[in-house]
Amino acid sequence: MTSSIRVRATANRDITEVQALIQHPMDSGFVKDAKGELIPPHFIQELKFACNGKEVFVADWGPAVSKDPYVKFSFKGAKKGDDLKISWTDNKGGSDETTAKIV
Repeated sequence: MTSSIRVRATANRDITEVQALIQHPMDSGFVKDAKGELIPPHFIQELKFACNGKEVFVADWGPAVSKDPYVKFSFKGAKKGDDLKISWTDNKGGSDETTAKIV
């Protein structure tokens, strides 16, 4: 199974820039389907990025985040070759994680 997370992390001197795209429906619970019935809420609740085991970014999300969210941020303290672990959990108990090397 392929990961729902695509990530790129690039180190430039002491700053590492991270860009991630996550495939997820992010249903708010306020949208109706073709039959006119509400689509139950299904969204990512927690998103974490950790570099070499240390958390560098944590987000607590709700139903207001759009489908297939894109995240971009930067942090200090990493270098090329370090591991960046990305994980998420959603309101239905789903989860995914992946690890990328910082280039």
